[in-house]
Amino acid sequence: MIESKQKLTGGRKPDAQSRPKAGAPSAILHPPSAPLFLAGPTAVGKSEVALLLAEQFGGEIISADSMQVYRGLDIGTAKPTAAERARVPHHLLDVAELNAPFDAAKFCELAQAAVGAIQLRGHAPIFCGGTGLYFKAFLEGLGEAPPADAKLRAELEAAPLAELLCELAERDPATFGKIDRQNPRRVVRAVEVIRLTGKPFSAQRSMWNDAPSRQPPAADLVVLTRAKPDLDARINARVDAMFARGLVAETQALLVQGLAQNPTAMQAIGYRQVVEHLRGERSLAETVALVKIKTRQYAKRQLTWFRRHAAATWIEIAPGEPSGAVARRVHAGFSP
Repeated sequence: MIESKQKLTGGRKPDAQSRPKAGAPSAILHPPSAPLFLAGPTAVGKSEVALLLAEQFGGEIISADSMQVYRGLDIGTAKPTAAERARVPHHLLDVAELNAPFDAAKFCELAQAAVGAIQLRGHAPIFCGGTGLYFKAFLEGLGEAPPADAKLRAELEAAPLAELLCELAERDPATFGKIDRQNPRRVVRAVEVIRLTGKPFSAQRSMWNDAPSRQPPAADLVVLTRAKPDLDARINARVDAMFARGLVAETQALLVQGLAQNPTAMQAIGYRQVVEHLRGERSLAETVALVKIKTRQYAKRQLTWFRRHAAATWIEIAPGEPSGAVARRVHAGFSP
């Protein structure tokens, strides 16, 4: 399926010049109950478009967001509201406790089950989110990397980050050169894989899982995007709204439930910065400004990831374009 997507773009991953502009028709051909994959950066407007698409042709939404799986991470992850969930069935929200591990393998397991159940009802699964790794894992398989080892993971998480980086630099220079060295979770995982396999983390190959129970889905990947000034303004407005809705109070309550003990959940933008504010590291105004910066940086990384790793149909949303118009543009491409 990735192959067929590349044919749409001449065998190349789409770049800024080759992406369709606002108003350009989609080239998707889509069976009624095959999954649609709707991706894009945070605050681009994916969720509302997915809701409208689901309402238009009887779809159900599967969240592809690595933080919305956690119960309690509501405001800071822009999790769908109760009213939105009443409009359309949602899956893979609130499926993990704050103190429980959750990874791409678990996502694939639950997502595959959700797809099967949705299709049995005659509906179309609509994946919606911005976690590129989840899309890649579901579409291409989990590769050869081993599952986490609880004992080794605990040992590595207790080790100083500087020591882990030294080990990574020595045993896998390729990964050391491109990994986010300020993200302990990713560094720990890279070193964990190296120790468990004896091979560089960068040597782990992604491949299709050919087991009969896991056939590659018929996939249509659509990436929504916006001009940078438009997206930045939407991000800033979203962050302001999150703090107005009570992000600080939500974070305080989550700390009591063990938020700080979950290294994955603590990577969620917003919560980590609010925790630092509650510890007295910066003022509330400085925290709001920092969350805006971090969110804009994250959106840039999301777009870069999809450009590099995904063969997709890109749709650029014009400033002020209604979500209904965007949904019609996407829908028009795969209506039978």
